[in-house]
Amino acid sequence: MRKFLKLFLTVLPFVYMGAIWYMSSQPDDLILDLPSSSVDHFIKEALHLVEFAILYMLFAAALAAHSKLTSSWSILAAILACLYGVCDEIHQSFIPARSASLIDVIKDVIGVLAAYFHVRYHYFKHHRGFLTIIEKMTKKAVS
Repeated sequence: MRKFLKLFLTVLPFVYMGAIWYMSSQPDDLILDLPSSSVDHFIKEALHLVEFAILYMLFAAALAAHSKLTSSWSILAAILACLYGVCDEIHQSFIPARSASLIDVIKDVIGVLAAYFHVRYHYFKHHRGFLTIIEKMTKKAVS
């Protein structure tokens, strides 16, 4: 079970990146199309923050599953999540009916930073939270 969990958590960020890429390839009303345009617009804009915060957290969970979540690796995971946000915006610029903007990249980065500082506070400073649980669940029992 421990090996499966490690494998699952290792693959999950890349599956999620594929899902982001797929959704970015579709019209912006494919997933969510609410009748009120202002509410629809607000939710879609807020999703940038959440979407890339999740990506960073999935990278952090994969690192925790392998007992490799250190400050340095955490920063690298945050950088990778931010760079993927940039790549996603560039990708969207080539999709008809989609657009790319610097504001969207900034929202992606803010989402990653929010998650990064959450991990710094809860995991590194207070040694608590779901990443600590993942680390304990995937550690080999020492006899």
